[in-house]
Amino acid sequence: MTQDSRARLNVAIVGAGGVAHLHAQALAADPRVVLVAVAEPDAARRAAFAERYAVPRAYASHEELLAAEALDLVHLCTPPGAHREQALAAFAAGADVLCEKPPALSLADLDAMEAAAAAAGRRFGVTFQQRTGTAAGHVKRLLDDGALGRPLLAQCQTLWHRDAAYYAVDWRGTWAGEGGGTTFGHGIHQLDLLAYLLGDWAEVDARLWRLARDIELEDVSTATLRFADGVVAQAVSSVLSPRETSVVRIDCELATVEVEHLYGHGAAHWRITPAPGVPDDVAASWALPTDDEPSGHTPLVRAVVDAVWAGTPLPDVATHARRPLEIVTAIYASATYGTPVTPADLRGDARFRASLAAEVTDLRASDHADLRASDHADLRASDPTDDGKE
Repeated sequence: MTQDSRARLNVAIVGAGGVAHLHAQALAADPRVVLVAVAEPDAARRAAFAERYAVPRAYASHEELLAAEALDLVHLCTPPGAHREQALAAFAAGADVLCEKPPALSLADLDAMEAAAAAAGRRFGVTFQQRTGTAAGHVKRLLDDGALGRPLLAQCQTLWHRDAAYYAVDWRGTWAGEGGGTTFGHGIHQLDLLAYLLGDWAEVDARLWRLARDIELEDVSTATLRFADGVVAQAVSSVLSPRETSVVRIDCELATVEVEHLYGHGAAHWRITPAPGVPDDVAASWALPTDDEPSGHTPLVRAVVDAVWAGTPLPDVATHARRPLEIVTAIYASATYGTPVTPADLRGDARFRASLAAEVTDLRASDHADLRASDHADLRASDPTDDGKE
């Protein structure tokens, strides 16, 4: 809506888990909005959240919330399996949506969400907050303007650690519960940041590995990505890495730009190293801003509120939900088919448009060999098509 009257925007949050607190705190910092309601099925969690953030009304379900409230913006802070239904309901109720990542369990679900938003004339934003921050915006401008020369080579590493206790929760470690392994649940953050900086992808060649954890999914993935402008990148996602780190590095003709952090970054985490022979004054012109805002939910939510308040389209930091989900889907598809995958391949692949369930190479102890063989047989049997048609 266009806020000619300058009345505050009515906002609601669906889901009151950990990430919902980040959204509530970001909203509390913006005087243009009022958090009028929350929906959460767990009564104790619902009551505690409403009390902590002075939310006047709390509901047990998103259906109840949407039926009772007139909303400008709905924040979906629920597991990805719930996003499609909740987003479609919010659009039908006339609200814009900001959805936590991953935006959906499949490209087919994302298709439905984007189509519903377009049909209702609503905005659909996604929370990949690692795109945000002063330093990331500065680096993107340098790359887009060609100041660092042509990007040539990139590295993307999500090296995290999740032990057996993490997977003891009944829904974790399964295709049905999580939708995908570490690539989908963890690596997607850095893959999204890489693609935000480099643009559209052209080809993915990947493998999925089960090296240690007793799960259906991969605990490690390795991939080579080729971007549309010719950049070649290597990506690793892991939950087996005791020294946790998240790294994006891009080697350009004139400089290397890199960020190393864990779950969020500021200017101190970024470094730009000039190539030999680059004049000092040129390198100095690339300096990271001293007035720094780190990445996070606050700048992301503020950018979304800016657009809703002004009645303008959402900015890049909150759109392009399809690009990271396509890259991740291509990793699962390539690992299964044993061949590189392109965007055109995905458009014609009914299996991986509907699900990420893929073949994982199991390199654990030999007593898992039977599981490995049965996993692959089941996956081959589940493939609904090999003719490339929807």
